[in-house]
Order: sequence, then C-alpha cells, then structure tokens
Amino acid sequence: MINKIDVRGIHMKVEPKLHAYATKKIGKLDSFMSRHVRQSARAEIILKEEILKTKKNNICEVILHLPQGIITTKESTVNMFAAIDIVEAKLKNQLKKYKEK
Repeated sequence: MINKIDVRGIHMKVEPKLHAYATKKIGKLDSFMSRHVRQSARAEIILKEEILKTKKNNICEVILHLPQGIITTKESTVNMFAAIDIVEAKLKNQLKKYKEK
C-alpha cells in the first residue's frame, strides 16, 4: 500500500466512504512498482465536482510522485466511483511502462 496518499475535494466534501474507496484503489497500485520506488512514492487524489447547465460532472485526477518522474491521470464521468476505477486502470498501464524503463 502506498503510504502517503492525500485526498482532496474541490467544490465538494469528500465523504468518508469515498475517501476510503479512493485510498484503497490507488493504494493497491504499489504492486506495480519496484521495491525502492514504493518507499518514496506518494499520491495526490483530487476529486472535483462540476455542475454544468444540464448535468453534473465528476472529475478524478491522480498525481503519482515517483523518484524519477511524475505520472498524472485524469478522468471525468457522471459517477465519482466510476471515475476512480477508470483512473486506476489507466495508472496500472502507465506504471507498467514506468517499471520497464
């Protein structure tokens, strides 16, 4: 599990259930990192809520700070939980590429 995870909400209050879900999903990504990267990795999860004229948009952005770079992923959907799931899948692919370097 990634030790340093910061969850912030912009234009919304992050409920404990949503905070726990995001922390659990993004925290599991350490299995795609090498041992020395795990120790210094930290994640910022930014959850935003945009209300447009006709619909509500939920945006999840994750910034992973790694020793040799930063990986950023952003997704926008109607449901915040779905946005977190999609961001997790995107980060898995990016971490596989990072690990190959």
